[in-house]
Amino acid sequence: MLEDLRKPTFNREKAILVGIYGYETPRFLAAEYLDELELLADTAGAETLEKVLQNRPHPDPSTYIGTGKLKQLGNMVSEKGADLLIFDDDLSATQIRNIEKSTNTKVLDRSGLILDIFASRAKTSAAKTQVELAQLQYLLPRLTRFWTHLSRQKGGIGTKGPGETQIETDRRLVGDRISTLKEKLEKLDRQRTTQRKGREGSNRVALVGYTNAGKSTLMNALTDTKVLAEDRLFATLDSTVRRLEMENHEVLLSDTVGFIRKLPHNLIESFKSTLDEVREADFLLHVVDASNRMIDEYIEVVNNTLEELKVNKTKQILVFNKIDLLEPQRLIELKKEYPDAEFVSGERHIGLGNLQKRIESLIEEDYVSFSYNVPVAHYKAVAYLHESANVESEQFEENYVIVKGSITKEEQSRFESMLDELETATIG
Repeated sequence: MLEDLRKPTFNREKAILVGIYGYETPRFLAAEYLDELELLADTAGAETLEKVLQNRPHPDPSTYIGTGKLKQLGNMVSEKGADLLIFDDDLSATQIRNIEKSTNTKVLDRSGLILDIFASRAKTSAAKTQVELAQLQYLLPRLTRFWTHLSRQKGGIGTKGPGETQIETDRRLVGDRISTLKEKLEKLDRQRTTQRKGREGSNRVALVGYTNAGKSTLMNALTDTKVLAEDRLFATLDSTVRRLEMENHEVLLSDTVGFIRKLPHNLIESFKSTLDEVREADFLLHVVDASNRMIDEYIEVVNNTLEELKVNKTKQILVFNKIDLLEPQRLIELKKEYPDAEFVSGERHIGLGNLQKRIESLIEEDYVSFSYNVPVAHYKAVAYLHESANVESEQFEENYVIVKGSITKEEQSRFESMLDELETATIG
């Protein structure tokens, strides 16, 4: 009995989800958005009691859904016993204050919910710093409302933030903290840059995709490693790099944070250093959940986010994952619609061989054939070729080594510069 009393209990908050639909966003699409919001709420630890959609061309500037609908929402809160309202759009401080006052219930918008999830999932120093910076930048224009709001809350979703001592702070202190966090991120970014320099010369491929597309599962399947892979949104926050050895080449495969519709701008800004793995990759694997009903929109969201990050990769392989969850006819339709894509199942290890061949063919596009007569004395140059190129043959003749193979244009330029330096040093 005493042991049962000592066991920690976790009561999931009960939430009502709210969105609007109109000419620009049809009702069926707004309903899909609330389904995704429900997944976000579940990831944060909330149980969805009800979903509410209001027909409005634009959000009401004071109450988001209008005074009449807000009154109905307040009655629903009382009837259902809800303790949290989550809105699918970002709310202004005025809207939050008016909704809370009318319903006497904690209010959270989409960005606040996503930030809360990131806060609970951040494990490393870099991720924690990035999330805290994004939270403070999100809270800064909402300070007046937020401190009052937090002072009467007892925790829960939306309150895992930069610390309760911040409740008594003011804009100046928050601004100082933001500056400190930016400096810390710059330092971490320099460390990452140093780490990436150590990987120069390697073929780098980054996995990108909508959150929960199965990127981590696919990385585990390709590299035979164990990166955290959950059937939850935002399982991965920090970039993870693993080596993938294929028949003719090896690559460094990077798994990064998933993208999502209306990803808070502050989060994109804060995570830019983590997403440098994407910027500096030779090409991308754009992973798509083939079983999802909103494939086209999710592909567009990822492409738009890449554009915002100024990632202009002409080389990209579209990879439809989770094909084991599809009906055969649906798979046939997708293959017709996307003839250049690869179709795999990371979970079931289906189609991985074809994907690796496709990766190798893209790598080969950057390679050129070479045949060098390298003086035997320049053994460093020969060793460099063995490290950075595909050496197919090596033949010794008198004072030279005839080396043949293929190499990337970038590595060829480095090698020839090295050869020139060695020649100059010998002459001198």
